[in-house]
Amino acid sequence: MNLPVNPPIEPMLAKLADAIPEGDGWLYEPKWDGFRALVFRDGPELLVQSRDLKPLDRYFPELREPLLAALPDRAVVDGEVVIAGEHGLDFDALLLRIHPAASRVALLASQSPASFVAWDLLALDDRDLRDTPFADRRAALAASLRSAPEGRRSVVSLTPATSDRAVAADWFARFEGAGLDGVVAKRLDGVYEPGRRAMIKVKHQRTADCAVAGFRWYKDAPGEMVGSLLLGLYDAAGTLHHVGVTSSFTREERRALVEELAPLRRDALDGHPWRDWADAEADAAARGQRMPGATSRWNRGRDLSWQPLRVERACEVAYDHLQGERFRHATTFLRWRPDKPPADCRYDQLEVTPAFELAEVFGRAD
Repeated sequence: MNLPVNPPIEPMLAKLADAIPEGDGWLYEPKWDGFRALVFRDGPELLVQSRDLKPLDRYFPELREPLLAALPDRAVVDGEVVIAGEHGLDFDALLLRIHPAASRVALLASQSPASFVAWDLLALDDRDLRDTPFADRRAALAASLRSAPEGRRSVVSLTPATSDRAVAADWFARFEGAGLDGVVAKRLDGVYEPGRRAMIKVKHQRTADCAVAGFRWYKDAPGEMVGSLLLGLYDAAGTLHHVGVTSSFTREERRALVEELAPLRRDALDGHPWRDWADAEADAAARGQRMPGATSRWNRGRDLSWQPLRVERACEVAYDHLQGERFRHATTFLRWRPDKPPADCRYDQLEVTPAFELAEVFGRAD
């Protein structure tokens, strides 16, 4: 592969802001919830690189032919690999692809095919475009992408974009129902800066009261510092579901939590709603096995064992959005809720965004 920009290269990143930027000179795009990917194409050669500089090609074999058909003969394109499910973007389906067995990957590719959303052009033919203003890079990308044949699903798409802040605010509200993550703002005169947070991202932020049912030790100080609290929400039938973790603590707070949570560790498994989980984990460990799905390419080598707590405390956390029955990302701890019984921490407190048809974002696929 001999391109003006060769792999590996770090993608340009975004810094978080509380509001969509105002004023002239901005272009706004939906923030996709998938795997960031840089695609390098040199004739028949194709490489899909992840954000952490690793190849993604083997996990998404169904993208090779559509990318070759849609991209210019020699180009480097920045974008996102996504999977559109029945109810919007399905990040869990992406995670399932990171599997060592090619046969498993091929089966999943046939059942839930991925798409690629393009939004920037780093190189075209023999030209390195990274120092070219974004407005010109975007125009070149739009002009160079080839459309899918009529009647066929569009696997490779150009992300929607607008210079109208009001439209971006409307997207921020409506597109969430399709699983999109928020809005990204880019300067039209901006150059491409690998590895730097040169874009702006605005994400949904909400709060929820959660039952605290366990914790994990901090990776570098087991027994001395708490790493994360395990959060739960009750459904209408009174079942406590594990919905995610919160780990936004300073080192001093992590040490203090050890003493603070110690009383809740006594006899914690007696009647614990996740007792079966603990028993299965202990059995697997005794046989030298790991729990199915306990590790992945993203957390390999991490100790995911947990310490149960009596479910007697609640806390308030900030989160961006729910995917299925779990928080999509780790939450931010805000405060303890001594005034709230854990049994009152239920799903029905959460704001639910109506599903927004992904065809409105991708364009019709039929």
